[in-house]
Amino acid sequence: MPQPKVKLVVTGDDFGYCERRNRGIVDCFKAGGISNVSLLVNAVSAKHAADLAKRYHLPIGLHANLSEGLPVSQELKGSTLLNKDGFLHGKMGFREVLQSGQLKMSEVEVELRAQINHFYELVGHMPSHMDGHQHVHVLPEVREVFARVLSDFGITYTRVPVEPGLKFCTFLPSHLQDFYAQVEKDALESVEVFHRHGIRWPDIYLGLSTMGKNMSISNLKRALGFTLEARGSSLDDGVTSLILTQTNDNKTDSYQPLTAELMVHPGYPSHPHQGGCGDGPDDFSQSTDRLHELNTLRDPLVLSYYRQQGIHLCAFKDF
Repeated sequence: MPQPKVKLVVTGDDFGYCERRNRGIVDCFKAGGISNVSLLVNAVSAKHAADLAKRYHLPIGLHANLSEGLPVSQELKGSTLLNKDGFLHGKMGFREVLQSGQLKMSEVEVELRAQINHFYELVGHMPSHMDGHQHVHVLPEVREVFARVLSDFGITYTRVPVEPGLKFCTFLPSHLQDFYAQVEKDALESVEVFHRHGIRWPDIYLGLSTMGKNMSISNLKRALGFTLEARGSSLDDGVTSLILTQTNDNKTDSYQPLTAELMVHPGYPSHPHQGGCGDGPDDFSQSTDRLHELNTLRDPLVLSYYRQQGIHLCAFKDF
């Protein structure tokens, strides 16, 4: 078999969100469309997901959740992580409380450790990787706690969401462009923190520009094209710096395949009032966008493109 140009982890996020999501993710894995999953341990169908992972031998990591639903830890009554109804603050609410200076990092650490321990109880082993639901793991202050906790548990890999070519994706609505620009800024500022704690990440991250209705065969090819060209000079300095940060091994060897992660969200749409993390499913989960991703990822044309381009789907353990 020829040496692959790219080792690509295709991660199905939000595993455990509901049973229909779980079944869709497993169907996508069985069809060769994804190669890895990321588990929400505070989701209502987390045990169902863990059981499926064992049955089908899915490579699985932890999708650490500090922003949606109920916490795992029983020690957080009255916590700054929670709103007046006892739920986590939400994607933007979490960021607002953090920016206000009212969020206690000691409570963030308690919840992260509780989620890792619960993952072990559900799955039977430590996560192969750990990232953040809604990218909370790269936020200021949180990233320091996150990296320290990963290091303490011996979890080697995380996600650094900086996508090559994202600034050229003018089809994204302005509010998403603004949010993704902030995510990338936070992610770049996390590089030094993760590197200092011995945490690694794939050379290239993809997925912000291919979510939901924006996932198409042509759009996947566009995004993956940046990855295939990543050893050249066409990438912006931010993405290039992510690769250069990890040249302490053999990444400068042209015969070594580039590593990449594609974040995806396949599944069958949630039924109303079924799923979520304790406070019900969100709109994205109930939309047909999940099914659209599932069908695109397992399309024979996509799988054929991987083979033609020397893109080998794998798990983090294969890096």
